[in-house]
Amino acid sequence: MDVYGIIGNPVEHSLSPPMHEAAFREHGIDAKYVTFEADPDRIEEAFRGADALGIDGLTVTLPFKHDAFEFAEPDEQIRRVGAVNTIDFTENGPVGYNTDMTGTLRAFEHHDVNLKDTRAVVVGAGGAARALAFGFEDAGADVQIANRTASKAHDLADEVPGATGHGLEDLSDLMADADVVANATSVGLESDESVAPADAWHRDLVAFDAVYKPLETRFLTDAAAAGAQTIDGAWMLLFQGVGAFETWTGEDAPVETMNGALRSHL
Repeated sequence: MDVYGIIGNPVEHSLSPPMHEAAFREHGIDAKYVTFEADPDRIEEAFRGADALGIDGLTVTLPFKHDAFEFAEPDEQIRRVGAVNTIDFTENGPVGYNTDMTGTLRAFEHHDVNLKDTRAVVVGAGGAARALAFGFEDAGADVQIANRTASKAHDLADEVPGATGHGLEDLSDLMADADVVANATSVGLESDESVAPADAWHRDLVAFDAVYKPLETRFLTDAAAAGAQTIDGAWMLLFQGVGAFETWTGEDAPVETMNGALRSHL
């Protein structure tokens, strides 16, 4: 039996196990997907232990994505992002991927949103914002980054070709001329608040929220009320899992089955 899992702290409420278990069943793969809650002070030991025990692959969640980047040889495309959320333990050693980035792009494709030549605003400057900013740039978008601490937005923008950094006070003006606005902060996580001004939304925007608890965040409901297209955070969670499954198994992921398993647990 193959063994895969998610490593993080905390991980007890992760929605990845039912999603991946459903995919394994669909494909008739003899595998289990389990949770590993690691001690942050011993994370390198945990990664090496997983390798030594013959674990086939790991999903890496907070707060260990940078540690995973240092441990696993990153896929060439991922070097710029500086974070790894998927490890494939191969015969030649552990290889790191960032399916947060590729998964978000697949979520937009699934909703028939072509990012090429669009103006995309990323709100936030943390790990999720990095994945979104580099992903949007790879897709051909003009990236603008807005963050409460403007210096962090400028620092991230300096790493993303052609991107510009801004403070949150510029967000309304950025949204007026944007095509896509993506919330990569935790604002709205199990709370009825939004990082974006409600009166800044307009019908020509696409709104994406990385938060998936709740699915209908204030960020998205404000956007929908203005006629904007919305993409909830569960799509990013789904497609990062799809990317991990396909990386590990070499099989096409059963997207609808995984989506059904995921949403049944939300």
